[in-house]
Amino acid sequence: MLDKLRGRRIEARLLYKDAEYQVRSPGDFVRCAVTGVEIDVTNLKYWSVERQEAYVDCAAAVKRHLELRDQAKDR
Repeated sequence: MLDKLRGRRIEARLLYKDAEYQVRSPGDFVRCAVTGVEIDVTNLKYWSVERQEAYVDCAAAVKRHLELRDQAKDR
């Protein structure tokens, strides 16, 4: 609560599910797994259930998918 009063944003902890997410620890934002950008929880639209990661936009989600696909090919 003091963080809110001091103007600090709190990082949320979410469990990503199909078409929804469950709040594990309330907060203002989550961090994009690709860019590190803060995403307001109210604006969160892209995530991976399998990897339990959030993405700032569709381009970041696709980039992550392609990176992991290419890593799997190299194995």
